[in-house]
Amino acid sequence: MTSTHAFWLAGRQVTGEDSFDVTSPWDGRVVGTVSVPTDAQIEGAVAAAYAVRDEFAATPAHVRAAALDHVSRRLVERTEEIARLISAENGKPMKWARGEVGRAVSVFRFAAEEARRFNGGEAQRLDTDLGGQGRLAFTRRFPKGVVLGIAPFNFPLNLCAHKIAPAIAAGAPIILKPAPATPLSGLIIGDLLAETELPADSWSILPVPNDKMPALVQDERLPVISFTGSEKVGYAIMDSVPRKHCTLELGGNGAAVVLADFASDEDLDWAATRIATFSNYQGGQSCISVQRVIADASVYERLLPRIVAAVENQVTGDPNDDATDVGPLVSEDAAKRVETWVDEAVAAGAALLTGGKRDGASYAPTVLTDVPADVTLSCEEVFGPVLTVQKVDGEAAAFAAVNDSKYGLQAGVFTRDLQTAFRAHRALEVGGVVVGDVPSYRADQMPYGGVKQSGVGREGVKFAMDDYTYERVMVLTGIAL
Repeated sequence: MTSTHAFWLAGRQVTGEDSFDVTSPWDGRVVGTVSVPTDAQIEGAVAAAYAVRDEFAATPAHVRAAALDHVSRRLVERTEEIARLISAENGKPMKWARGEVGRAVSVFRFAAEEARRFNGGEAQRLDTDLGGQGRLAFTRRFPKGVVLGIAPFNFPLNLCAHKIAPAIAAGAPIILKPAPATPLSGLIIGDLLAETELPADSWSILPVPNDKMPALVQDERLPVISFTGSEKVGYAIMDSVPRKHCTLELGGNGAAVVLADFASDEDLDWAATRIATFSNYQGGQSCISVQRVIADASVYERLLPRIVAAVENQVTGDPNDDATDVGPLVSEDAAKRVETWVDEAVAAGAALLTGGKRDGASYAPTVLTDVPADVTLSCEEVFGPVLTVQKVDGEAAAFAAVNDSKYGLQAGVFTRDLQTAFRAHRALEVGGVVVGDVPSYRADQMPYGGVKQSGVGREGVKFAMDDYTYERVMVLTGIAL
């Protein structure tokens, strides 16, 4: 894992003049050295994708589907190798890294399936009024143009897959920028795409430095931007290109609501286990990890010790150990930021029940209660293994607490009552409500995205394909209907 990695320019492996090292957040070792594209090479990738856009849009569906199926199969064959690469560059425990590869396998498979049935067309009679007699409207979807995909570090393979696979399925060329901290997992997708019969110019994977991104974002040849990352960067991109189509999957501070009817010992054990697991998986570095628990007063005193015990049972340590649940954060700076936020909350009066300690890039799984509403931990996305628990009186207060946030990505509601589930679905200002579980569930084929400051648009293969395309209507005249 210490070799120099070329990047993919218009489907071809090339190197630039400069390079940078990718290091493990667990032990600091160099995992790989990655070549950086020059300005001329970046321009070459954009020019190639733009030139091939019409040809690629017309590529037969079976060709695109076969390529996507091939990538899916090859990911299966290389699962262990790729999982170790994810773990090495990201610090993700192997159990979660293998799961991420499995999800990427599904994303490419779903995309192959959608490529075969997408764009089938819809006919609409227009003779509902006199002026439309003998007319038939036929609607199809066509790519808006080249997609610029910008992926984050926390799911370095699967969130690259969520940019690339829908674009290929829809016939849209794509330029992917993987995260600077974790580019190796994205680059390996290029190895697999290169084995297919896709037009070479239709895709590039470029580890472009962040300071080079404004020029790419502004390039008029890239009309679609799909970004996953921070609220600040995402909205800065959208504000800078108001006439482009931007899909933004941004942050969240996921809430898990435990209501009064979810009250048996079995129910509370289940809720506590799920909350502990998914406040700490990926080191808490997931937009839908559990950051807030909102518990009805009738179950709070029985639930809280269960949560603390379950959190303390999380195994921390070496991500290469199959027993490890919680590894390091992506960097020591990230862990220091989490430490600062927790210390601020405690100084302001929050009660620290467990955790609260940093060791290099690792931060101990942490639970707090009585967190003041105005501290950073209450207002922002912690993106670390930190959980706050609060007590509320009744369903209405619980739902109000969920909505008392600038974010709105997903929420989990522990209830067994169907009517309550539907009330939650109506009342909660989020992009997804998970009933009977934590907010951290995502199926890669379902629509995924948020409201408020959690972004705009939806991912999930079919829904991303809709974002990457537009409807074009053809009206046939003189048709005997």
